[in-house]
Amino acid sequence: MSINCTTPTPLCSFEKHSALNELENHSGIIRITMGKTLDAIEDSTSWFLEFCEKLGTPVSQSASGELVLSIRDLSFGQDDPKTRGPNTNRKLGFHSDRCDVIAFLCLRPAMTGGENQVVDSREIERVIRLERPDLHQVLQQNFPYKRHVVDRGNQKPFVMQPIFSECMGYFACSYLRVLIERADQDENCPSLNSAQRKAIDFLDEVCERPELQLRFTMNRGEILLLNNWFLLHRRTAFEDFPYPRHKRHLLRVWLSMPNSRPIDPSFAENYGSTEAGSVRGGMTPIT
Repeated sequence: MSINCTTPTPLCSFEKHSALNELENHSGIIRITMGKTLDAIEDSTSWFLEFCEKLGTPVSQSASGELVLSIRDLSFGQDDPKTRGPNTNRKLGFHSDRCDVIAFLCLRPAMTGGENQVVDSREIERVIRLERPDLHQVLQQNFPYKRHVVDRGNQKPFVMQPIFSECMGYFACSYLRVLIERADQDENCPSLNSAQRKAIDFLDEVCERPELQLRFTMNRGEILLLNNWFLLHRRTAFEDFPYPRHKRHLLRVWLSMPNSRPIDPSFAENYGSTEAGSVRGGMTPIT
């Protein structure tokens, strides 16, 4: 679903209903083109947060309670505990985030690269179930996820949750391989067995098939909304302009949605609530 917006005003009630329906019950993706209207907005961070609040409830993205995260290359070292994938310029793997819907606003694109790639995990699941039913069953089992390095408000060293699941007839896919691998490498967390390793390798292999991918590069002023429960996303590596003020810069908000689906009870440790329409997800701030 694509929307062309010519004025920096919040969604009207009709557009909001259509957006919520599209995100939860149809494609799960909305692209909104702001164009030059972004130039008329004095404080893009406050405006974007207000825009997102018209759709759902923003949830924390860090231990400090950040509701809007700046996505740009901060050039932290590979082993720096502050490093998060969004704050590098390297290629990311297909993944989902800890929220119902993820929202991006592009303030500045990169000089080159930074292409967005999205796959429908419902289609990925169908392909795996058809081609490798044995691995499909494995992906329905619980996998260990190590606590994120910036999730300092979470006292649990790891959680166990499935990649593919179904609750009350609603499909869900939750996948972040980097945390699965960190758990596997940590002696204080459960290790993966050979079948689990084969399963996530095949999942990644299927996601790499070009015919299953939607590819595009966000332009300045463009908003992207994605349902995390049946879409996986990533971005390619990018190269910035050599001037600091012209570096690739996006804003990101994690949203809990009022019309969200019920999810498997195993997600309670990471999301808080698993009931449909409940406020859930995000990281617990340190108080």
